[in-house]
Amino acid sequence: MPHTPAALAITIATRESRLALWQAEHVKALLEGLGHRVTLLGMTTLGDQILDRSLSKVGGKGLFVKELELALEDGRADIAVHSLKDVPMELPAGFALACVMEREDPRDAWVSPHCAGLADLPANAVVGTSSLRRLVLLREALDAMGRQDVRIEPLRGNLDTRLRKLDEGLYHAIVLAAAGLKRLGLGARIRHIFDPVESLPAAGQGALGIEVRADRADLIAALAPLVHPATWMRVAAERTVSRAMGGSCSMPLAAYADWGLEGALLLQAAWGDPDGRQRVVRVSDHAEVNTLAEAEALGQRVAQALRAAGAAPPAAEA
Repeated sequence: MPHTPAALAITIATRESRLALWQAEHVKALLEGLGHRVTLLGMTTLGDQILDRSLSKVGGKGLFVKELELALEDGRADIAVHSLKDVPMELPAGFALACVMEREDPRDAWVSPHCAGLADLPANAVVGTSSLRRLVLLREALDAMGRQDVRIEPLRGNLDTRLRKLDEGLYHAIVLAAAGLKRLGLGARIRHIFDPVESLPAAGQGALGIEVRADRADLIAALAPLVHPATWMRVAAERTVSRAMGGSCSMPLAAYADWGLEGALLLQAAWGDPDGRQRVVRVSDHAEVNTLAEAEALGQRVAQALRAAGAAPPAAEA
């Protein structure tokens, strides 16, 4: 008889933002459908508490996962559900990425009450984003339009906070991940979804990852039915580029992989300079990919091509 994993009692560590709770509830429902008993442990992370400085200045997106990992380490929780683009490229010793789920829309979304797109921005408009990647790509597009008058200002806080700041008139438009808006039923707020040619996504954007202690073989087996191999290979290639380039959100790096018509994986990457002293560098490569190791090899080649084209990680992380 085929072996089926035993039903487990599973506690999910999650941030308490509305989007994080949606993600955790989504995983909870799937695991309960497999016969497991699941509860949530809501937590506030340091990344949620520090809202007056950009992430790149206070330690990066790892601030969103550290407290959740402590809960796994001391046994208060069994798994942690993350937006994969918030997960550091190197997990601490003793932890493992046990599952990558099917990807939502990985693209960037333009949200504005009055402007249908960049071309509609009034003189001296303000656009909000929390991402150095988006800042660089927006600046490049605006400069190409001769719109040096438009300011790109930092935007922190959870999704609802960012939308509130837009609605209060602090920004003319903001750029967010389409996936979060769609997951929370806020797709009607999206005025435009950027094609990857317009705004190349971040590594792992739109995908959910589930982290466990590496010694929990029972949980890894229980999570196996939730794994989406095609998504995992895409994000493995993307995250390898980021890891090879320094692995920090202080880098203005985009990396996006998708399956081509012939079944090959096409990986595109872009690198910019937030200070505008260097043009945006873009490279791409493709390969037949059937395993995570082959996806990571493609990522390494693209990272080497980025460096060869002039992309240089920050000195402290090179």
